Amino acid sequence: MASNRLLTGASVRKASRNGSHKTTTAGLAPSYLQANLIILPSRYATDFRLLCARNPVPCPLLAESKTSGSWDAVKSWVDGLSGDEIISRFDIRRDAPKYMVYRDSKLVRFQCDDILNEWSEDHVAFFIGCSFSFESALADAELPPRHSVLRRNVPMYRTKISLCPAGVFTSGTYVVSMRPYRRSEIEAVRNITRPFTATHGEPLAWGWDAIQQLGITDIDQPEWGDTPLTLDGRPLGHSEGNEEEIPVFWGCGVTPQEAVMRAGLQGTIMAHAPGHMLVLDCRDWDIMEKPAEGMEEAEERM
Repeated sequence: MASNRLLTGASVRKASRNGSHKTTTAGLAPSYLQANLIILPSRYATDFRLLCARNPVPCPLLAESKTSGSWDAVKSWVDGLSGDEIISRFDIRRDAPKYMVYRDSKLVRFQCDDILNEWSEDHVAFFIGCSFSFESALADAELPPRHSVLRRNVPMYRTKISLCPAGVFTSGTYVVSMRPYRRSEIEAVRNITRPFTATHGEPLAWGWDAIQQLGITDIDQPEWGDTPLTLDGRPLGHSEGNEEEIPVFWGCGVTPQEAVMRAGLQGTIMAHAPGHMLVLDCRDWDIMEKPAEGMEEAEERM
């Protein structure tokens, strides 16, 4: 199986480029960060940076094109990491498994293999942190997300939580990803994912009542990704109220795609296909938030 060999960011990018891997990147290259892509005409770049700064949980900005039109070099927005340390020897136009292309905010190409013909010298690519990045830490703690075990795409949902507006981006809402866990596991899951602030951090909601609070219409009908399943393979909604099957929600990097679509932008816009991420060269530990001095000792005493 090809995915067994995809153990580094570089190997996933190479397989995506040559066509040998074109499915979800969930579970690939453990400990290597994965990034959501959004590629915009340069006139929208300043407003988009501001959107990310004002909404760091769903839109954590990792890097962007070094200059307009640059598809093989980035500048970093992560303290302590250079652009080359985040990713090197890459081609933004070909190194994600699948892409989406929008023209004047309408989808014109769905899950295409590359964006060579659409890319221009006026485009700026932004890398947004992805929650796939903390899944290896969950797996190491024997809490693997169910979708990665089943080789399915994580379910993602549109919510009613409004983003803080920025420039032309005035009507976006959070998108969330969901991973079910037992009630008894949620505290451990929160603790494991909390330090990953550059890739959405800890869950923002959990529990069966959170579905209505977030404004999710149907847990079994995600807007993106695959239907979530119970431990015995049924749609998750069939276990509503079951303490062994608690939906847990994180901020999701599809959020900026949704914000871009709602903004009605003009021109050609590109993005990764949901679940088909660009895998980077930096590692989990490069971006994990360090506890404040003395915090670990204080937590141990609690």
